Amino acid sequence: MSEYVYGKNSFFEALNNKRIIKAYVLSDQEIRGKGIDYEIVDRKRLDKLSRSGNHQGYVAEVKEYELAKVDDMIRDKDGLIVMLDGLEDVHNLGAIIRTCECAGVDGVIYRSHNSVRVNDTVAKVACGALEYMKVAEVTNLVNTLKDLKKKGYWVVGSDGSSEQLYTDLDYDMNTVLVIGSEGKGMSRLVKEECDYIVRLPMLGKVTSLNASVAAGILIYNILNKRQ
Repeated sequence: MSEYVYGKNSFFEALNNKRIIKAYVLSDQEIRGKGIDYEIVDRKRLDKLSRSGNHQGYVAEVKEYELAKVDDMIRDKDGLIVMLDGLEDVHNLGAIIRTCECAGVDGVIYRSHNSVRVNDTVAKVACGALEYMKVAEVTNLVNTLKDLKKKGYWVVGSDGSSEQLYTDLDYDMNTVLVIGSEGKGMSRLVKEECDYIVRLPMLGKVTSLNASVAAGILIYNILNKRQ
């Protein structure tokens, strides 16, 4: 089964990873001689293939993205896995995957139902990071957390009601960082599995951050603490 990616970064990362089945481009100047099947088409065709997305003149039919297994993400030391609890916005998922890849996170986990999943928009927003980031779908987040805890991971969730600031922890342990959904935050059962719950300070009149922004702050704080 195949799918489509669009946008220059996503296109060329898929090309580098030999996932392109057929390319559709406005010009072949940058892909000529790359050994792929391609067709030069007009912008209207690209708009249709990318569902009027920001394709930047590049669309490709690619082999289906291969999801990872949670066990592929396990490390003995300084492990960092990001778990998404009910995220609904594809743009947030794409942005989080991009941040995770840049920060060297070991993997991203989300549930396979009632949650956003990897698709062409996620790939576009991730700007090629999806080609290198391990992403796993699981049926039950709570069971996955229990299993990770048995393997030496500590679970850190984020919730605005916590008294503990996100900067208070040292994060000198294998960590699963849980990011809740945009509207409801972490579910009750997932929250109960957290060893620590931290909050980001909200000093203005708005009481919450975009999920991908919050994830970025928390991830880079962990890197800073470990360094």
